[in-house]
Amino acid sequence: MRWEVWLAYFAACWVIAVSPGSGAVLSMSHGLSYGLKKTSTTILGLQTGLVVILLIAGGGLGALLLASEEAFLVVKTIGAMYLIYLGVQQWRAKVQTSPQDANGRQGDVRVTVMSRRRRFVTGLLTNVTNPKGIIFMVAVLPQFIDPSHPLGVQLAILAATMCFVDLIVMHGYALLASRMQGLFRNARAVRWQNRFFGGVLMAVGTALFFVRRHHA
Repeated sequence: MRWEVWLAYFAACWVIAVSPGSGAVLSMSHGLSYGLKKTSTTILGLQTGLVVILLIAGGGLGALLLASEEAFLVVKTIGAMYLIYLGVQQWRAKVQTSPQDANGRQGDVRVTVMSRRRRFVTGLLTNVTNPKGIIFMVAVLPQFIDPSHPLGVQLAILAATMCFVDLIVMHGYALLASRMQGLFRNARAVRWQNRFFGGVLMAVGTALFFVRRHHA
């Protein structure tokens, strides 16, 4: 891969990563609920899903998927329903408070934390079931792949570059959200926070139903 081609791809990765999407919403939601350290597991899942999509698109399976109306509809429906499911779960997340102390002050707010495995799987499935990601990869990747050179090495470079950039951006989103935890110390505020991010996830999931494939 030529140096100038990699630089162009590197710049494109920043634009892709910074653009708001389901991954950014999930990173902010978990960052605000669980803090930056625990959200790193979610972000690792997002990167794994990103690599899967990149390999699907780079290996030509993405183009085959987009060529089939039925297959694309299945992936789109699964992705939309999964985000809506996450939104509902976030909306209904339980918020507990410890008893008031002797001075009558409100106890600490405790949010039920997903297990590490569940946070990873949530991030993984959020990206893997995103048809917009597949469409974008199929449209963008061929511009940076030289057919005269080994495909595997090029895909490895592209995947490492994108994950490096996305890791930084998603951790940035999570960090900004985690800094706001102090504003959500009472149960009512935490419930509204859950409803806000739950509503956003449901809205993003609903929007996926309107995503159209590129005709072959």
